[in-house]
Amino acid sequence: MAKNIMLVCAAGMSTSILVTNMQEIAEERNLDVHIFAVSGTEAEHKLKDKPVDVMMLGPQVRYLKPKFEELAEKNNIVISVIDMRDYGTMNGEKVLNTALKLAE
Repeated sequence: MAKNIMLVCAAGMSTSILVTNMQEIAEERNLDVHIFAVSGTEAEHKLKDKPVDVMMLGPQVRYLKPKFEELAEKNNIVISVIDMRDYGTMNGEKVLNTALKLAE
């Protein structure tokens, strides 16, 4: 069964690069994952109509974590903040590994 990984950032721009990097690694490994990015304002709406296993917040929106924790708990979603170094270097492999470990 596919794992759904949602990345949340301020506007969705820089995170889309990270999504692409993560998807390339996932394809190389033949992993059944769906990775997508949304802005902080879109995230709550997206959670209502799309199943999500792991929600990862970009470092610039880490302040939103408390807002989403209750919603995540109700929907059995694991929530985490992306490591600042991994985000800054757009290290898709490390972020994907973290997401997969959280989804276990």
